[in-house]
Amino acid sequence: MPRRDEARRGITALAVALLLGACGTGGDEVCDGPLVSSLPASSFRSSSQLSSSHGPVFAKVNRREGAGGWSPLVSDRYQWLEVDLGRRTQITAVATQGRYGSSDWLTAYLLMFSDTGHNWRQHRQEDSLGAFPGNSNADTVVHYKLEQPVIARYLRLVPLDWNPTGRIGLRLEIYGCRYTSNVASFDGSSSLVYRLSGRQSWIPTEAISLKFKTLKNSGTLLHAEGGRGHSLALVLEKGKLLLYHQQGVSSPSGGQLLLSMGSLLDDQHWHHVKLERLSDHLSLTVDKNTQQVHVPAELSRWHLNTLTVAAVQSHGLQKPILSNRNFHGCLENLLYTDLNLIDLAKQNSPQAIIVGNVTFSCAEAVSVAVTFTDSHSFLQLPGLTSWSSAAALVKLQFRTWNRAGLLLTFGLPQQDEVVFLYLSEARLRLQMSKAGGAPLELSTGSGLNDGQWHSVELNFGQDRLSITVDKDEGATAHTNIPLLLTPDSQLFFGGCPDQSSSLECRNPFQVFQGCMRLLALDDQPVDLINVQQRLLGNYSHLQIDMCGIIDRCSPSLCEHGGKCTQSWSTFHCNCSASGYRGATCHSSKHEQSCEAYKHKGNASGFYYVDVDGSGSIKPQLIYCNMTEDKTWMVIEHNNTELTRVQASSERNHHFAHFDYSSGEEQLAAIIRQSEYCEQELSYQCRKSRLLNTLEGAPFSWWIGGPGSGRVQMYWGGALPGSRQCACGLQDSCLDSSHYCNCDADFDQWTDDSGLLTHKETLPVRSLVLGDVHRPGSEAAYRVGPLRCYGDKNFWNAAFFDKETSYLHFPTFHGELNADISFLFKTSSSSGVFLENLGIKDFIRIELSSSSEVLFSFDVGNGPFKIRVTTTVPLNDNRWHRVRAERNVKEALLRVDDYPTAIHEAPADGLIHLQLNSQLFIGGTASRQKGFLGCIRSLQLNGNTLDLEERAKITPGVLPGCPGHCSSYGSLCQNHGLCVEKANGFTCDCGPSAYTGAFCHNEVSATFQSTTSITYVLKEPHELSRNGSDAPSSIHSDVTLRGENISLSFRTGQSPALLLYVSSFHREYLTLLINKHDELEVRYKLHSNRDVDILRSRVESLTDGRLHSVTVRRHANSVSIQIDQNVREDFNLTTDVEFNSIKSLILGRGQESDGLDAELAGLASLGFSGCLSGVRFNSISPLKAALHHPDSPVIVVGPLVQSSCASSSPANPYSAETTHSLSGQPASVDPGQPLVNAIRGDSALIGGVIAVVIFVIVSSLAVMARFVCRRKETYRNQEVKAAQPEDGNEFPFSNQADSPGVPSENQKEYFI
Repeated sequence: MPRRDEARRGITALAVALLLGACGTGGDEVCDGPLVSSLPASSFRSSSQLSSSHGPVFAKVNRREGAGGWSPLVSDRYQWLEVDLGRRTQITAVATQGRYGSSDWLTAYLLMFSDTGHNWRQHRQEDSLGAFPGNSNADTVVHYKLEQPVIARYLRLVPLDWNPTGRIGLRLEIYGCRYTSNVASFDGSSSLVYRLSGRQSWIPTEAISLKFKTLKNSGTLLHAEGGRGHSLALVLEKGKLLLYHQQGVSSPSGGQLLLSMGSLLDDQHWHHVKLERLSDHLSLTVDKNTQQVHVPAELSRWHLNTLTVAAVQSHGLQKPILSNRNFHGCLENLLYTDLNLIDLAKQNSPQAIIVGNVTFSCAEAVSVAVTFTDSHSFLQLPGLTSWSSAAALVKLQFRTWNRAGLLLTFGLPQQDEVVFLYLSEARLRLQMSKAGGAPLELSTGSGLNDGQWHSVELNFGQDRLSITVDKDEGATAHTNIPLLLTPDSQLFFGGCPDQSSSLECRNPFQVFQGCMRLLALDDQPVDLINVQQRLLGNYSHLQIDMCGIIDRCSPSLCEHGGKCTQSWSTFHCNCSASGYRGATCHSSKHEQSCEAYKHKGNASGFYYVDVDGSGSIKPQLIYCNMTEDKTWMVIEHNNTELTRVQASSERNHHFAHFDYSSGEEQLAAIIRQSEYCEQELSYQCRKSRLLNTLEGAPFSWWIGGPGSGRVQMYWGGALPGSRQCACGLQDSCLDSSHYCNCDADFDQWTDDSGLLTHKETLPVRSLVLGDVHRPGSEAAYRVGPLRCYGDKNFWNAAFFDKETSYLHFPTFHGELNADISFLFKTSSSSGVFLENLGIKDFIRIELSSSSEVLFSFDVGNGPFKIRVTTTVPLNDNRWHRVRAERNVKEALLRVDDYPTAIHEAPADGLIHLQLNSQLFIGGTASRQKGFLGCIRSLQLNGNTLDLEERAKITPGVLPGCPGHCSSYGSLCQNHGLCVEKANGFTCDCGPSAYTGAFCHNEVSATFQSTTSITYVLKEPHELSRNGSDAPSSIHSDVTLRGENISLSFRTGQSPALLLYVSSFHREYLTLLINKHDELEVRYKLHSNRDVDILRSRVESLTDGRLHSVTVRRHANSVSIQIDQNVREDFNLTTDVEFNSIKSLILGRGQESDGLDAELAGLASLGFSGCLSGVRFNSISPLKAALHHPDSPVIVVGPLVQSSCASSSPANPYSAETTHSLSGQPASVDPGQPLVNAIRGDSALIGGVIAVVIFVIVSSLAVMARFVCRRKETYRNQEVKAAQPEDGNEFPFSNQADSPGVPSENQKEYFI
């Protein structure tokens, strides 16, 4: 049996004793006196005794009378020793000792407590363990200090285990002190009313505390009425305590529920309650658990006038929470701040009014319950002699969490039938089964596994059988088939004996686990104490005179809003709607940043981001922009558009407030963990001043920063506190005497715009504009979304270069739930990643071998080890992810994408992980088994440890860890190259025909028959003239012995030319669709030889669907693959060298030199349809034309960039979202600011303005581009005319992918 820290328990027990002493026993009294040694013999009872000299009276520590202690007649788990302390006493510790001079002692035991000698309550430790450690010999006294003192009159000790070579033997001492209290008993129609109006009108802190016990599951405990008709009601409903707020007649529904706490509070045991109002919140404590709720605004200055105890409110206008249902039970130590209210009532104070029969003692009804604990539990009772009259009645009450279980079974020998009364799907069912016949079934009730007491009546008559559930509020099922019970009938409750014959008892259903009470046969109560003493019936594995039901969902151990359900022995968490996963809904399903999503290969889009992982901040939907090297998190608010401000003579300021799509905690966390954040702040003005001067009061300001924010008096692009705009910082304002353009107060449109980049002032929460009320003043503002990039947590890393080096952090606190995740890379075969120790508890994660990660821990139940073995080595110097979690239900370990290893926690084991040493990373306190390599993004319960900062001051550990392309390089697709960065990597899409963060976005365009793209290779003299060209520039004087060509297309045209590659030697290569809708590849690699025509067997390529083509040649071997069809192989018969490439042409051919008449005619037809992802070796002509107009490319005719490559194949053109490179010119006043059509004066005007300006900008861009391209066309023609055809020398790489890594500054090359 594991032992816990004695010193810690002592401190805890002392603190609780002092707190409880304030309500009863004096707080200054030391409560550790011996209680047993002076008790008379009548105070001791036991289940049995071996002899008169082994009686319970001799069970006193260090006494040798009699046989030297107590020993029962039989040593089994049904024995017990009971001590009556004579009155309710505060018990703080127990001590056990074996029987003197013997080999008889206990090794484990249970403790039970009671006020009445009935209705025992098992005492459980902090981790819900019921067993206490005993002795190892007969002489040593073992003390056990209770973690929390117990108030009780009776103590019962139940042996669990004993010396295997001896018997049960026990001497006992109990420690504690006297307990005094004020008690009042209420009978369901009585109450107390206290008038507190004589106290001061309002105090910032008020508290009401009490203890109560009851057998009724519903009733009003307190009703506190205060000023302005507001009141608070504390109500017991179905065994739970509810706190309501009511307000006069305006709450016909009974009030607003503020809190719900506790469960099974109708168990006739004392429960402690404290309600506090602390400034701005209410705090409710029920036993050990506390919850808080913000005070409703109406109660912020509320004061208490009247307190009604144990009754519904009856003298005001409010509707009672529970109509006509008063509290029935006992209250103890009812305190209001410094007033003992029960004492006031006993002294007949004028402040206290007694209503009905209130007694100042606790009279308790005796109700003996029995607990069915496991699959071996059963209770057998004989039939009654009166059952020969053919009428019988069986009654019982039960409570359980299980949806199924046998309540009662008995046989009817005269009718050859067996009757089963059982639960199934939480409904009560009665089945009558006869050999060879179909069973007859009745069912009634529902939801009977709610833990509440439910009554059952089984009524047998001569011509009627009925079952009734919850007589007053439930339902009845009946049949006209008679059942005849006889005196010989044997009734089995809960289950059957293990060795029962099939005729006597059989159970085809699950056993019952739960409690029963008030068993009666023909209205004769069954004496369960006689059953316990073996004087009536038979039983096994029962706990008699107690109900051992436990609510494992109160308080719920399911986190993040997970729904808790339970059975008798365990609980389950439904995490489906929480956004979290795991046995307790602890671990987030979502990544903590857009950066993390990007490195899983995701594209731009909306994602749920959980910034603190398993922490308290909920995940929220955020847009992740991954189109750039940087990954931006974009947090929108309620108005990101340019918004016009109207002049108004009725107000001097315009106020705008911004509500963000993310919560306050999430906003703060995003800003804190990002490397950089920005937010656009723009003001467009006409005779509307902004900040005035440095000395004068500002006309406008904004509020930003964490929490409610602070007033900021600077504008976008300037520095905090500068009271300037961007132009003031740059000394470029329109009026040099001012620091903002708008402060010049010109009667023309101007603006002050810029980015706010100081994270401590973000986000912008509200905006106040002052100079907007003068005649002629016009203004518009825009506050853009908050944008942040760079996840400091994701790349936070440290490199351990010595086995003896480590980082240390404060103790990890993960008592009930601990999740740990990190990435590592190493070339070593073993090493400790993480270790934290306690006195006996510990947690450790290590690389135990090159292909195994080991997660080990101990929470007091002995060490557990979980392993994940991988099929590939983990010491390959690539990043690997480890995630470990330990909670009250299970522990798990996952490495990369390998199956998760799971280890279930023991059902009734210790659950708290108690650590007290420093947390070691990369090594251990013993400096052994240290880790060599990198650890990155180490997170414990959602909190990232700053490895880099700690590494800066730790010898043997370096901050950061480069080398990410070995792990993430595969994310760069379509020939994109991975480029290392200090924190992370980027994809260089220069060699690729694709764009995007991972070179995964296809570049597509819609072609018309007149569209032509010509990519001209640079000639040697151009390279010598233009020294600024990139060193990887290529030219045309090269001999190709192979090509790598890929493209996608969709068209309905046949025949059609897809690609034409020309040469200065009248050689060419073409890809075309012939008149049979098939793909042809034609090679003419020698001007004096025939053309090689390679024809694919794939048909119907003009069906309007998207088709992908890949052509690869090496020397004379050519392969063609279309879509997912089988690759087709061909051989060239003419030549293998393609000399002096001149140009690549897509669409309509602008030259026909060297082409035969058929190809020349085909080139003149052009291409109509969609082309996408065109790549010839390292050249991407379509991408160059659309994204790099400064490259050597000539575009003729309309070219429309579109998403045609991803459109629906059923109608390939209708779904295209296009952006044209040409447009129609128009005229508009460019000084007019663009205004959001919804926020501005007129939706129509704003929309028209936006459209017109868009058309102008597009037209100007196209005109400029057209002029530039025409100039390039003329220049190319001049160069060609001046150069002899055979004198060209253009180097050209024939490699499909350049092996070199481009520089960081220039990512794409189109030459």
